[in-house]
Amino acid sequence: MPEEIAKFESVRVQARAYLCLLLNKSIPNYLPNPDIKVIIDGLKLLKKERIKVEALYVLDAKGEQVSQNISDDPRVREARPGNHSARAYYHRAVREKKCVITSPYPSTLTNDLSVTASYPVYDNQKKLHYVVCMDISLRDLLKFAQPTGLETVFNVVGKVSYSAFSVGLLMVAFMLFYNGMAGLLAHGIDIEKIDIKEMFESTILLTLALAIFDLVKTIFEEEVLGRHDDQSRDIHRTMIRFLGSIIIALSIEALMLVFKFAMIDPEKIINAVYILGGVALLLFSLSFYLKATENRNDKC
Repeated sequence: MPEEIAKFESVRVQARAYLCLLLNKSIPNYLPNPDIKVIIDGLKLLKKERIKVEALYVLDAKGEQVSQNISDDPRVREARPGNHSARAYYHRAVREKKCVITSPYPSTLTNDLSVTASYPVYDNQKKLHYVVCMDISLRDLLKFAQPTGLETVFNVVGKVSYSAFSVGLLMVAFMLFYNGMAGLLAHGIDIEKIDIKEMFESTILLTLALAIFDLVKTIFEEEVLGRHDDQSRDIHRTMIRFLGSIIIALSIEALMLVFKFAMIDPEKIINAVYILGGVALLLFSLSFYLKATENRNDKC
């Protein structure tokens, strides 16, 4: 069992993508007037796909099962519908407003380890009407999602490559950190001897070191260790922090140049203005990225 769960974690992202694709292909999650009969017809078509499912069923907005189980197993078909509002797959689908997949759990229908993909259905006013659920045994899911020998080789090569890049970027982060601290502590603890320019430069180096370290952490966890969390959206958070760090570093550099040119060469202050323009463009790009990913997550 632990080995099967470990294998599932390695293919979790691919499994979720495929199961959710099947659900989305059979049942649009935004319908002008969601009809339970249309949804059940879609599930019957989905059942003909080459992947073997334990059960397909529909919940209403409160988690009450409003359809019989669609299954090849007579025991599952004859099981009485109940309330699923306490189940994680119901809560996550409602909370995240998109198709989700659970971790393996003991099925009450078959007593085997199973996984459930749940898929919310809304009307055109974005009001939740139904949650469509697909139960599949962990064993059957692994048979389908298990990578081939060639894919395994590519996975190993990919992990080794990502590990090498992570080590290289980590060394860059440590070097930036070292130089930032060296510049900051060049005069020891004598605060009066600390130069403002050196403080700005150290701040830029430390900010970039933090951004690169955070990037390395995410790359290593996602690509090498295979830790994927559908709820956390780590990639988006890392991108936001990384761009934020770059914006802060450029803003500090522009501020430093404004002070420098204002005192020694006012004619060159336009260079600082150019950097500030770049900062404004980055802020606009970051805002667009946040808006675009928010809209995409709402539709998933």
